[in-house]
Amino acid sequence: MNPTSLFGLPEQAAHERVLLATDPATGLKAILAVHSTARGPAFGGCRLWHYDSELAALNDALRLSQGMSLKNALADLPFGGGKAVILKPEGSFDRPALFAAFGRAVQSLQGAYITAEDVGTTTADMRGMQAVTSYVSGIPREGAFGGDPSPKTAWGVFVAIQAGARLVLGRPSLDGVRVALQGLGAVGWHLAEFLHKAGARLVVADVDAGKVERAVAQFGAAPASVADILAADVDVLAPCALGASLNEQTVPAIRAKLIAGAANNQLATAADGDALQRRGICYLPDYLVNAGGIISVAREYRGEGEEAAVMAEVGKIAERVEELLQRVQKADSTPARVADDWARSKLVRQG
Repeated sequence: MNPTSLFGLPEQAAHERVLLATDPATGLKAILAVHSTARGPAFGGCRLWHYDSELAALNDALRLSQGMSLKNALADLPFGGGKAVILKPEGSFDRPALFAAFGRAVQSLQGAYITAEDVGTTTADMRGMQAVTSYVSGIPREGAFGGDPSPKTAWGVFVAIQAGARLVLGRPSLDGVRVALQGLGAVGWHLAEFLHKAGARLVVADVDAGKVERAVAQFGAAPASVADILAADVDVLAPCALGASLNEQTVPAIRAKLIAGAANNQLATAADGDALQRRGICYLPDYLVNAGGIISVAREYRGEGEEAAVMAEVGKIAERVEELLQRVQKADSTPARVADDWARSKLVRQG
């Protein structure tokens, strides 16, 4: 799906800024999308990925940056939404030089956008950028809070699944609850650890067969193919891979009654959320449940980070799940549409 405008998504307000940055010396081709600075500087990670086309990369940047505005607003963070994607160069490339060039592009926005790691990028990449820009977070610091936000993202998804299991499935705990995990990357693996410790029964899939084998050995998980995981016979589906996995092809086959995962932009379209609702499946919007990572890097960036306090703040995602479901009942609408309205009501200029 490609955007019909270079400035924003179809039927949505235009983004505030979209910067195309290139650097022939390093092979950098990056898109930095600033969706909204209404609540403060745009904050969101940087993704390094192979895209089928430059338009596909643009569409990803626009969708992800808009999602960050909604995510940061629902989490009550003093930041707007932005995202960057780097088109991964073909063949070998000088990674530190590439990220230095990207850091210069971030610096050129003079604080309108703050970056951190995301799919395909690392804490080492972020640390390397510090030489050229201060608008970066998610960096390990000696004797201070900071670094890889993926455990915090996973914890937020975990507490959302706990809340959803109680409120939607009527299960007081996750003991014996069947959960299908699509993707065992950094966040997916941490989530598997939390779920296993809580007594959940896991079904797992990943493009990396080695990760699946590890999960089978470590968690007693049942393996599934990437093609079949979304239709697994489980109580909860946790999409933790790439976006748009919930679409008109996959929704009819889903057997879980609750969906809550770490992947961004899980719904291909809003209509897919409506289709889930018609099938009696409760979808907890990704930008509500996966906000733990941005909470972590935002607190680190502001110098407010402390492990216990940040974990407690991430834990409040469970309270927002409960509030969302209450709002859904009153509105007689879908969780995706209600969450969207709720988040946009918070996209106002801060005093």
